[in-house]
Amino acid sequence: MKITGLNLDIIWKNKSANFEEIEKELQNQEADLFLLPEMFSTGFCMDAGEVSDRNQESLEFLKKMAKEKNAAFCGSAPVEEEGNFYNRMYFVQPDSQVDFYDKRHLFSFSGEDKVYTPGRERVIVNYKGFRILLQVCYDLRFPVFARNNDDYDAILYVANWPEKRVGAWEHLLKARAIENLSFVFGLNRIGTDGNNLFYQESSHCFSADGSEISEKKGNLVIADLDVEQLKDFRKHFQFLNDRDAFTIQL
Repeated sequence: MKITGLNLDIIWKNKSANFEEIEKELQNQEADLFLLPEMFSTGFCMDAGEVSDRNQESLEFLKKMAKEKNAAFCGSAPVEEEGNFYNRMYFVQPDSQVDFYDKRHLFSFSGEDKVYTPGRERVIVNYKGFRILLQVCYDLRFPVFARNNDDYDAILYVANWPEKRVGAWEHLLKARAIENLSFVFGLNRIGTDGNNLFYQESSHCFSADGSEISEKKGNLVIADLDVEQLKDFRKHFQFLNDRDAFTIQL
């Protein structure tokens, strides 16, 4: 499975401009799955009442792109639903099948927990022979929630993770791959947001042994994931069989 992530310099609170920029950047690209950053249509914004989708604007854009590209599209957007706001990660397949995950761990340091409602479910999507766990930014700091119970093959993290803490982002991505015997693709944004936070290019895809398997082409991060290779690795290194048995109360 070929995944192409877009290092997007998100235009603050401007959905139409971000949609146009994404279309331009991906115009001549082909992949099985295209990955977009956290809150790709607005930037990581706490003005939820102003920026949140009320008419599924971001979702409809992803559906359109998935149909045009005959590929899955994944990214998160602020959404209002029944009076609550969610940081919602969509996974849209070419046939318009939609799965979504609402960010569980809200970034209290920025006040996200005061504005958005946390998700209650762990979401795994099946696509092209892969079982894919959906995760958003701050979730990366909580390994118990992402523990592989032999129920997924890859984790997708979408983020707005500032440059001042980027070392933690990169180390934790690799750790999640190694400890879970899984592919991990972490896509961060670039540029400067409306809060004057700077985001350096720091997107990566790691294999189960912790090796980098992505390559950079301009603003694109590209990786080819081989599920059979992963199965062989797990067969040889059966570390998941020795994992601790526990359940999480959400």
